[in-house]
Amino acid sequence: MSSPHLLWYGDDFTGAADTLATLASTGWRAMLFRSPPSLEDLANAATALGGALDAIGIAGIARSLAPGALADELEPVAECFLRSGCRILHFKVCSTFDSSPDVGNIASAIHILRRAVPNRFVPIVGGQPSLGRYCAFGTLFAATHAGGDVVRIDRHPTMSRHPVTPMNEADLRQHLGSQGLKNIGAWHLPAWNRSPDGQQAALQALLDQGSEAVLFDITETAQLVQLGALIRAQAACEPLLAVGASSVAQAFSLGSDGAPRGTASNAEPGLAPRIPRRGPVLILAGSLSPVTAAQVEHATDYAVVRLDAQALSVGPEGCFHAHDRIVSLLAEGSDVLAVTAPDPGRPMATSVNTTLAFATRDWLIALLARLSEERMSLRRVGIAGGDTSSLAVRALPAWGLSYVGSLGPGTPITRLHAGSPHLDGLELMLKGGQMGSLDIFNRFSSA
Repeated sequence: MSSPHLLWYGDDFTGAADTLATLASTGWRAMLFRSPPSLEDLANAATALGGALDAIGIAGIARSLAPGALADELEPVAECFLRSGCRILHFKVCSTFDSSPDVGNIASAIHILRRAVPNRFVPIVGGQPSLGRYCAFGTLFAATHAGGDVVRIDRHPTMSRHPVTPMNEADLRQHLGSQGLKNIGAWHLPAWNRSPDGQQAALQALLDQGSEAVLFDITETAQLVQLGALIRAQAACEPLLAVGASSVAQAFSLGSDGAPRGTASNAEPGLAPRIPRRGPVLILAGSLSPVTAAQVEHATDYAVVRLDAQALSVGPEGCFHAHDRIVSLLAEGSDVLAVTAPDPGRPMATSVNTTLAFATRDWLIALLARLSEERMSLRRVGIAGGDTSSLAVRALPAWGLSYVGSLGPGTPITRLHAGSPHLDGLELMLKGGQMGSLDIFNRFSSA
């Protein structure tokens, strides 16, 4: 059996699922696991997808961890990579690079994972054009929303005010340098105009200068194709660590002609899950972003149950009373949207975001357990919010997720693989706070 090509670790579940979608939709056999997979897990995944895996995914929570907790989270990932025989270890970070020295420290993660790879080339991919993320001369830009204005990340209306990791520096070399990553080489836009041999020579010059990592400007997909050639050439010599959004996987999965390099497809790319909906839909909007707030107000197809974020921040039992109403609505066949805001028009409580994510996870897990006890069929669940999604799905007794389809950039539909019948086959939409069209929740229920 041939070894997979790539192992990716997502620092949250929504990001890891986006990379799964990137690979699977271009013909790669890929499975996303909640933790480093066992041999049995890999065998089960190969059976489920009809062949040996091309890529292994691990969904994590590094984005929400302090530096002292990163080793326990990432060292098992590094060990899994060494066992896997993969050539590329992709540390998948948010496309906005939101992080800080104290929370989700990307530099600390790189230093830990770097021990597992011999190649001194560590590419950091600074853009993902498919999501409206662009890096030019080391400066990160992002669209304010899907199709919106593109602004510097430190002037972004949401990311510059993120409640945990506000982005107040747009120069990614300065941003990562403040976290402890020093001597970062710069691959600026004009370098993409060189010949392939010229690019290889330019990269070698940066490595000879002792660059600890190389930050690549990316503003268009054609540059990802060129980057993929550089990465494959280096990985053919020695396994390497690559850092960035799903654009890293996109670069590696495309050939020099821009065509996908996958061996088979376990799901046809599309705009909806392949299995028609069976029963009502439940969405939990744990994200506190303005984008998600607008999507909530636009979700006319749902019965909305508002959870008091302040009460949840004290403990999940503060909103357990909402379970009764949700169970009743689902039993009637109504689609339900539970949102962490007390009532329309009041601002969401962003100051309690970290505590809220853990409490919301416990609240959702308790609700799913009750539904199982009452033998209620729930086959489609959406979770909005990176931290909430990561914590909630990691707490479920499941061994993997596969790709089903997409509702647009950054909003994949996945299928849960579990031993318990009430969870196996559950379709999940895991949406980050900045992702999705205004009508994304209505589209999820009608697909």
